[in-house]
Amino acid sequence: RETKKLSKEQMLEQGLARARASIRSAAIARIVRTASFMNDNDVLVRDVYRNPSTFYQSYVEMERRFKVYVYTEGELPIVHDGPCKNIYTIEGRFIHEMEHGAKRFRTNDPQRAHVYFMPFSVAWMVKYIYTPLSFDITPLKHFVSDYVKVISTKYPFWNRTHGADHFMLACHDWGPHASQGNSLLYNNSIRVLCNANISEGFNPQKDVSLPEISLIGGYLSPKLIHPPPPNASRPYFAFFAGGLHGPIRPYLLQHWKGRDNDMQVYEYLPKNKDYYSYMLESKFCLCPSGYEVASPRIVEAIYSGCVPVILSDNYVLPFSDVLRWEAFSVQVETTKIPRLKEILSAIPEEKYRKLQEGVIVVRRHFMLNQPPKRFDVFHMILHSIWVRRINARPNSNRS
Repeated sequence: RETKKLSKEQMLEQGLARARASIRSAAIARIVRTASFMNDNDVLVRDVYRNPSTFYQSYVEMERRFKVYVYTEGELPIVHDGPCKNIYTIEGRFIHEMEHGAKRFRTNDPQRAHVYFMPFSVAWMVKYIYTPLSFDITPLKHFVSDYVKVISTKYPFWNRTHGADHFMLACHDWGPHASQGNSLLYNNSIRVLCNANISEGFNPQKDVSLPEISLIGGYLSPKLIHPPPPNASRPYFAFFAGGLHGPIRPYLLQHWKGRDNDMQVYEYLPKNKDYYSYMLESKFCLCPSGYEVASPRIVEAIYSGCVPVILSDNYVLPFSDVLRWEAFSVQVETTKIPRLKEILSAIPEEKYRKLQEGVIVVRRHFMLNQPPKRFDVFHMILHSIWVRRINARPNSNRS
């Protein structure tokens, strides 16, 4: 009996169906049958994961199958480049890795791809085509619109799924606004954004929250490479230092700046004080939003072994489809900032120790390595995209 030869697209979907079945099986059994599980035992034994076995099996399936096609269209510097240091580090580093590394995941055959990456940099759009102080972001939208027009005219993939299997990545605050340059990109595509604000259109079912990582000069501070052990002395109860950006920080400083020695809250640190030293010596690191919901302090706190206290409204935390943030951080409603010390003081020492242990466990998932390592931030971002791809049916043509 003759069997009908499957198209490449059908073969891709068949592979994804097998991946879904494998992940479902792991979710039900709550164990991992793969022998290599023992090599990553610490990934699965802690309570920082929603379902450790599901996560592990999904990660293994991603390594086995996931293929990304990176569009070659577009010219430097706005496309195929991005900032690789300071506050938008993650934007440039991801683009660079997808362009020049990621051999396991990248394919040069678009017919074999599960997703398609549009490698433009919103941060560089702001640098090169935005008129300073104009607050006119129309040029950014036009650039995105033109880019989608180019790839949708040249290739069949965008039109085939209405953009549902395409993704962009941006850490600049204006990433969501730039994505409005094409309605299908905004509504259908996977948008990987630091500014993951549900009140501004971020959709956790299809979009990915990108951790904001600020590396001054492009390198992790030597002080954060080897944080102190869990039993090390942390003489400061809580710490924050930062400018008056947005509505939350002025509220925090109004109530706590210079008012309590336990709450080391500064607008700007005196020159004889060191920012990272404070983090390394504090039990809790306060992470209020600025003008937008994300804050690099969250990742800095994790690097420091300091329990993050998240003070943000409508923020979808990175990798929250996998990680249980309540197991390694404290989230406090911004309206309760006046009671902040009371709330943190009420956490029993045993629970605090578990939170700090959780911070140490998840640290590997936020590390920006060159070259990338298994389970680090580059792979966690890819995994978040992978999860949205296998949970979606691109041919359903969302609109």
